[in-house]
Amino acid sequence: MTSTTSHTAETVDQLQRQLDDHLLALMAKKEAQWEAAKAALFEQFRLAIERQFGPSTEKYRVEQGDLLINEAEVAVDEEDAAAADESTAEEAAAESRQPAKRRTRGGRVALPPELPRVEVVHELPEEVRHCAEDGTALKVIGEEVSEELHVVPARVEVIRHVRRKYACPACEEGVQVAPAPAKLLPRSNASATLLAYVATAKYQDALPLYRQSQIFARHGAEIPRNTLARWMVQVGERLSPLVEALRQHLLQAPLIHMDETTLQVNAEADRPASSTSYMWLQRGGPPGQQVVLFDYDASRAGRVPVRLLSDYAGRLVTDGYEGYAEVVRQNGITHAGCWAHARRKFVEAQKVQPKGKTGKADWALNQIRKLYAVERQAKALEPEARQTLREQKSRLLITQLRTWLDKSLTQVLPKSALGKALHYLDGQWARLTRFLDDGLIPLDNNPAENTIRSFVVGRNYAQLGIMRS
Repeated sequence: MTSTTSHTAETVDQLQRQLDDHLLALMAKKEAQWEAAKAALFEQFRLAIERQFGPSTEKYRVEQGDLLINEAEVAVDEEDAAAADESTAEEAAAESRQPAKRRTRGGRVALPPELPRVEVVHELPEEVRHCAEDGTALKVIGEEVSEELHVVPARVEVIRHVRRKYACPACEEGVQVAPAPAKLLPRSNASATLLAYVATAKYQDALPLYRQSQIFARHGAEIPRNTLARWMVQVGERLSPLVEALRQHLLQAPLIHMDETTLQVNAEADRPASSTSYMWLQRGGPPGQQVVLFDYDASRAGRVPVRLLSDYAGRLVTDGYEGYAEVVRQNGITHAGCWAHARRKFVEAQKVQPKGKTGKADWALNQIRKLYAVERQAKALEPEARQTLREQKSRLLITQLRTWLDKSLTQVLPKSALGKALHYLDGQWARLTRFLDDGLIPLDNNPAENTIRSFVVGRNYAQLGIMRS
């Protein structure tokens, strides 16, 4: 009986110890989860502060020269990747040692020589054009020329089209009238120039129609906002054949950039005013013949790029949005990614680093900077020569970055800012490295982002309640 009791007590003690160990392990695991969540929230807080009050630029926080000098300290735990090619490092270091051109602040910029010149000659008054010593008439021996920039204010005027009528003076038969000039909107009193002016101001310069109406009123022309809006709708309908022709030209381009941004349409049939819609951008074509098309759709689904790209089978450059995957698969498109987006995520990770310290984000940003340095050298080259240069210089940088990435993925919390940057880079790797094998593929999607910016400016005005149309 005593033996059984002792055995039972030992079993209870053993179970208690196991339970205690299990509870301690659970507590340690829970504490680690809380610490990770706290760190992630703190990073988000610091990043929000940076976005709200910090500089909007994405320039590196660490000086490039210092980063190159201290690259061993920055990559102390990346020995494999730190074995960078000496020639590449030397070229980058030499580039950083070049004296920067000093940017003059407040200096006068030379006026563009291609602008037309209007000469205004300033003469001496007649009474002082004689020598003060002997009264001899002075003669011109030269001139001093200065220039100032001038603008001719916009002027609203009415063009009267007078169509002459002709008839036989003898029989007064066979009356003929001079043909009327062609009009973009046949039943409108707006000239094509006025329509182009309004459309450019609204869609390129983000100037809303109600403000344009006010400007016209100051010039003495009362044009209601709803009239301007109706004109824009009709212009869009009349220009649809031109848009289709431009689309066909775009689809013949060897490479197309695409991007999309959100849009809220307040008065759309069968949709709540709070619904989110999208403006899709396509840009492509040879230099000097670039086609830019904006296309509205209520959806961001993959069916939209399928519709827009039709049977296109060339090269497509986008950000990391997966909505393009379906058209890429269907058409056999060569899909390339955007290093600017990858870089941006490391910039955000850098912003939440402790002040004055360098880390993995700095190393990644420096490596990406080297890729862009190669692209600056390759910019003026033909595609074949550009690909050769990339093979010589960029491929090694990519290999080093991949080695570093594989090691870093196991060392960083996935939900941290750096973890998100690493996982984005890993997930987009195939698209991001496609430029190595094709000299036509650029390093990023900046042409699309730069083009869509003017639309985003106008949209932001609308969302702030500043724009009424």
